[in-house]
Amino acid sequence: MSSNLSRQRNRAFVIAGLGVALLIAIFLSPFASSDPDGLDRVSQDLKFDDEAVEEAPAQKLPFYAVFEEYALRGVPEAVATPLAGLVGTLATFGLAWGIGKLVVRGTSPSTTDDDAPQYLNDPDQPLDR
Repeated sequence: MSSNLSRQRNRAFVIAGLGVALLIAIFLSPFASSDPDGLDRVSQDLKFDDEAVEEAPAQKLPFYAVFEEYALRGVPEAVATPLAGLVGTLATFGLAWGIGKLVVRGTSPSTTDDDAPQYLNDPDQPLDR
């Protein structure tokens, strides 16, 4: 039963975390600074921003046709950034969840609840050392 409660708590924690991340991505992303990010700022400060490669390697990636900077292409400007935040957050969560499932599936617990001493299963029982 303790394992089931632990799973429910973990599931609630993950759902709450994803919910908070989605709220931030959707509702706060439109308020992000329009100033250039770190690398763009350095290239402007050092006056080599105009020496960029004509066809950058990023333009060859499959997602280049969908995303432009931090917004979705072909979507009204008012919703382009929040939608990009939504898609990016869900994609990142999906990748992390999938990798986590693969890693957990490859490991096995060293002891199960049946093999553990009884005092480990009862959190109210004081430990004698």
